[in-house]
This record gives sequence, C-alpha cells and structure tokens, in this order.
Amino acid sequence: MAGDYKALKEAFVSNLTGSSVWEVYEIGFVPPSAVLLWSVLQARHTFFEPYTPRAYLVDFLLNCLGILFATTIYSSVPLLLNLLLVAPAITSYAIAPSRPTASIGSRAARPNTNADDATKRDEQKELLPIKPFITNWRGAMIVVTCAAILAVDFRIFPRRFAKVENWGTSLMDMGVGSFVFTAGVVGARPILKQRLSSTTQSFASQFVASLRHALPLWVLGFVRLYSVKKVNYAEHVTEYGVHWNFFFTLALLPPFVTIFQAWFSSETSFTASSLAVAIAYEMALDFTDLKKYVLTAPRTDILSQNREGVFSFLGYLSIFLAGQATGMYALPRDEAMSTSSSVLWRLRSSSTFTKLVRWCAIWTTMFIVSSNYYGLSFEVSRRLANLPYVLWVISFNTLQLVLFCAIEVALFPGLYKGDDRMTETKKCKEATSGVLQAFNRNGLAIFLLANLLTGGVNLTVHTIHVHHGTAMGILVTYMGILCALALALDHWDISLKL
Repeated sequence: MAGDYKALKEAFVSNLTGSSVWEVYEIGFVPPSAVLLWSVLQARHTFFEPYTPRAYLVDFLLNCLGILFATTIYSSVPLLLNLLLVAPAITSYAIAPSRPTASIGSRAARPNTNADDATKRDEQKELLPIKPFITNWRGAMIVVTCAAILAVDFRIFPRRFAKVENWGTSLMDMGVGSFVFTAGVVGARPILKQRLSSTTQSFASQFVASLRHALPLWVLGFVRLYSVKKVNYAEHVTEYGVHWNFFFTLALLPPFVTIFQAWFSSETSFTASSLAVAIAYEMALDFTDLKKYVLTAPRTDILSQNREGVFSFLGYLSIFLAGQATGMYALPRDEAMSTSSSVLWRLRSSSTFTKLVRWCAIWTTMFIVSSNYYGLSFEVSRRLANLPYVLWVISFNTLQLVLFCAIEVALFPGLYKGDDRMTETKKCKEATSGVLQAFNRNGLAIFLLANLLTGGVNLTVHTIHVHHGTAMGILVTYMGILCALALALDHWDISLKL
C-alpha cells in the first residue's frame, strides 16, 4: 500500500470520539427486529418451510442486509429501519395463519396413558438442547461484526460508529466485546456437559486441551501480523499495539479461563470472578500509573509497543467469564410450556427468560452506577477495556438475549415438548434462521474469511474515495459471499473448528 494513501487510511480511523450509548442500542435493536419478522413469517405462515431459494433470499435480506443497511444507508434513522421491520411483523401476525393447527414448536395434546413411556421419552431428550434464540443471537452478532469490519473502510459508514480512540462508546467498540461475550456463553456448554455426565477431568488434561485449542488462534495471529507488515497494510496502532491483534487476545482466553474453571464451576462463582477481575483491573488503572502507561507511554520495548493488547486482555477475560456465567443458566433445558396459554404467562413461566431479565437489570444498574455523573463517573474506554466498558458490553448483550428469548417464547412456545430428541431437534431447527444458523456454526472461520476479504478489498480499491453507490455494491457482494460460504458449509455438514 502506497505510503501517502496508508497515512490517509490511518487518519480515517484515528482520533474518533464515537456516538451515544442510545444510538448503539438503536442499531442493536435491528437484529432482534429482523428475527421477529422472520419468526412471525415462519411461526404463522411456514414461509421458510421448506427452505427454498426464495426463502434463503428473504432470510439473507432480513438478517444480513438489514444489519448492513442499519450501519450504512439507514445509519441516521435506525429507528425507522426498526419500524420497517416490526410493522410488517405485526401485520403478518394479525393475518390468519396459513399453516395447520399444530404449529411449529407445538403438538396436539395426546393422552398420556403410560407414565413409564413418558419418563423414557424425557430421558431420551437432549439435556442441553440447541436453543434457537441462542443460535439466532450469536449468528446475528457475527453478521454485525463481519459487516462492520469492511464497511468501516468506506465513507458511507459513519465515523461515529468506528472504534473510539480513547474514551467513548461506538458500535464497533461494542462489536469487539460482544464477540468475546458470545464465545463465553457457548463456552459454558462443555462445563455443563461434564457436570451432567458426572465425569471429571484433571486440571492438567484440561489445561493441555486449552493450549491445543489456542494454538490455531496463535497461528492466525502471527499470520495476520506477518501479512500486515509484509504488504505495508494500514494499521491503527492504538487499537491493540504495534504487533498485537485480536487473534492473540482470543488465543490467551482458553488457558486463563481453564485456570478459573479449576476454582469455580457455578453461575454465581463465574459472575463473582468476572467482577473481581474487572474491579481489580479498574483499581490498578485508577490507583497506579497503569492508565497513564497504557495511554501515553513511549513505545520503547515489546511490552510498551503492545500495551493496549496486553492489558485490555484483563477486561476481555472478565467479559468472557460473564458470558460463561450467562451460559450456565441460559443453555440448560427450559420447562415445557402450554401452547394455549397467553404470551405474558409464558414469559413469566420461562425460567430462562426471567433469569435473563433479572441479570440484565443487575448488569445495567451496575453500568449506570459506574458511568453516571452521580455514581462513580467512570468513562467507557474500549482501548483500556476498563470496568464501565466491561459492564456496558455485558448489559447490552444480556438485553439482546432477553429480546431474542422473548421472541422464541412468544412465537415458538412448545419447542421443548417433543416426544423424543429427534422430534425436538427438528422443531428447534424449524424455529432457527437458516442464515444465522450457518453463521453461528462456523463463526470463527467466517470471521477469518471476512478479514481476508476485507484485506483484499482494501489492497485493490481505494475505499475512502469510493462513491456511496459503489460502496454499497461492494458491501452487498461481500456479505453475499460470506453468506453463501456459510450456507454451503452448513449444507455439507462441515464444522470448521479453529
């Protein structure tokens, strides 16, 4: 990359101050709004059954392009886009259903004449079912992340959505933390499986397994480091440092999380450890010279050159642990609910939903207290990954989970009432967006491809000089490629574990 253009690119993403917290939430409401419309079309009209090319196209328009449009052409009016998604959902719901009486996620009532048979069927069910709302939420977060990492290089993507230099909030700041939080939620599954199977592994074997899991991420980190330096790619040094990148942060998580798992194994203990790490780190920032060192120290050695990545890891570790705490109560089987009861009753009866609401309120209260003028008055800093940043990420994502869970409970109430595991799995699949399922299944691999495509586009196109129409053409094509590959891998039953 030519030196002058590289300097221009670096200036394009530097010294930014972000947007308001509320604006990030306005954009954040788009994925659940899109899933709401998808769910109404499926639950009331079986629009996505079977998954025809037309169904895949509508799914792509709602759950990929809807998110892309929220950050580009609708960036100044995200609430309007939410309205354009929610209004047809309400209208479609009001229309008489075009499906049989026995809807998705429900079944006709059958007399239970044999209690032993019922018990046997329950035992055959998956103790940790793949919940559609978790899949939809995590898939949507990956789509948002992939859309933003290329869109940010074009002028059609508002500068206020790009990563903040030091203090403030932005959409991309939230995206980084959300990626880690989602990893933490699904990271609770192996712990729950081990607990349910009553098997134990030694700390040594778990730690070795964590190092094996981290190895591909280290390789990806060094490959990215080498390629960026080799082609003289534009870099934002204050993001992670001179050599550090996000893959190194992800690679450090497994061994450190394994250490915490050796001490803690419950929802409450993971929450406590998350808060302990975040508070201890915040105290170090506030009562020592660490904050000054991270923000202003000269880059004279390997640590000072990568100080942002090294020290912000503590914040991301806290976010991951909070994600695991969330997964400990969000992933297990929920109680089966009557499909004839009211939506309000079902929401109140769902143990998962009520726990999510309670924890969302707790995390949000802590964030408000930490960042409010009348509270601790801390400022959010993604560069430091400090306490208010950690609390903001957790609060935002638990709210997202509340919304996605509410959609599932309201529109697919009988998902976990199948006679056996196969029937239940089929119902859950029918209640899950095919596109979001594909992104969720191979999330890290798709994220890697998104990084490669982003690099390719930036090396061949002067993105900051591109007209808005051309930019949208490139971005839609880019999202189409990512979606096509994700769907192809899912269709061929391929899961790439990196």
